[in-house]
This record gives sequence, C-alpha cells and structure tokens, in this order.
Amino acid sequence: MHANYGIGYAEYSQKHEVRMEVEQQREKDHQQSMRMVADMNRNFTNHL
Repeated sequence: MHANYGIGYAEYSQKHEVRMEVEQQREKDHQQSMRMVADMNRNFTNHL
C-alpha cells in the first residue's frame, strides 16, 4: 500500500479521511486500467 499510495496500513486503517482518499484513487486507477484493457481489446479485434 505504501509503495502505491504513500500511506502505511496503520494510518489507512485509523483515519477515515485518508482511507476514503486512497479508495477514491484506487477506484480511479481501476477505471483507467479497465479503459486501457478495453482499448487494447478493441485494437486487437480490429486487426484480426
């Protein structure tokens, strides 16, 4: 967790505001990853 978001687990588990910020960033990262996968799949299937 610290490597990806700069927050240790102890601080994450104790501070609600920090936890919400990390979770929002994780959701944003997930959505971005899903868009990248969809783009790659679209490009792959267009070249078949």
